[in-house]
Amino acid sequence: MGEKTDIKKEKGWFGRLVEDFGLPRLIITLFLILLLILAPIVGADFPSQITNIIARFSWNGILVLAMVPMVHSGCGLNFGLPLGIISGLLGATISIELGFTGALSFLMAILIATPFALIFGCGYGWLLNKIKGGEMMIATYVGFSSVSFMCMMWLVLPYKSPNMVWGLAGKGLRTTISLEGYYSQTLAKFLQIRIGNFVIPTGSLLFFALLAFLMWAFLHTKTGTAMTAVGSNPTFARAAGINIDRIRLLSVVMSTWLAAIGILVYEQGFGFVQLYMAPFYMALPAVSAILIGGASVNKASITNVIIGTILFQGIVTMTPTVMNNMIHMDMSEVIRIIASNGMILYALTRKTEGAK
Repeated sequence: MGEKTDIKKEKGWFGRLVEDFGLPRLIITLFLILLLILAPIVGADFPSQITNIIARFSWNGILVLAMVPMVHSGCGLNFGLPLGIISGLLGATISIELGFTGALSFLMAILIATPFALIFGCGYGWLLNKIKGGEMMIATYVGFSSVSFMCMMWLVLPYKSPNMVWGLAGKGLRTTISLEGYYSQTLAKFLQIRIGNFVIPTGSLLFFALLAFLMWAFLHTKTGTAMTAVGSNPTFARAAGINIDRIRLLSVVMSTWLAAIGILVYEQGFGFVQLYMAPFYMALPAVSAILIGGASVNKASITNVIIGTILFQGIVTMTPTVMNNMIHMDMSEVIRIIASNGMILYALTRKTEGAK
């Protein structure tokens, strides 16, 4: 023990920082800091950029948090996240169809989405219990196929609200549905702090903090400890009398429900409901964010969620803005795609790296 301490002292403070934080995350963090320094120099509105990063964090944080239960139970990264997102979309559209408005429509969307998330999560968890060892591959197919199936269902389900259906046909939901008059900015405007161009969506951040605290508290309960044991050492967990399939099923249901809530929070910040192929790739940024934050396929923490979401959304937000101002050309979407897909590729190639 003494030798390890001596070795760590010899490395110096920077060596210890690299070892504890991880060199890849340190490089990404330094790159984000560089972008923040360059922003005012190249003429970008610095307060607005910080506002965008905070806003994007508040929109995406719960979707990233949805990864934690399945990682802890050994089910791997939840590439089937679109299944939970579809539950949230059903809650949102049915809430609008029933005529709820304002903050009540957001609450009703959560209540309506919950049974869908529980049912879909149970079926999804049952499937993953049947194919232990190949969860992430099967989860990808589940996510993609569910989105494709719902592309047909959005056209045939009996929605009648004029705010959602195609005007001429009178049936089939639009690709994009405005939440104006419903739950647009419901959380973001709650206790909002505004100083010039700098805005803090206090309500969204508090809602994320509440769910993150509840997840942290759950992981420290008897059931949460059992979930961690199942993911860390299934043989030991089985010997201790833990029902592995039941714990894994619980983790999948929790992840699916959090994804449903996460997309509703995303929509209230964004101001629109997007259907059809919109959820298709939404699992990839969430998976990448938690991996960049320091998680692995069998270990994740709330800290990984927070750090990863800030780094991922920060770079996706800042890179196109800074580059556009430097080269004086509107290439924001191209640069954003390159930056986001580059980080996704990087994160997925490091999926076996453990959190420090």
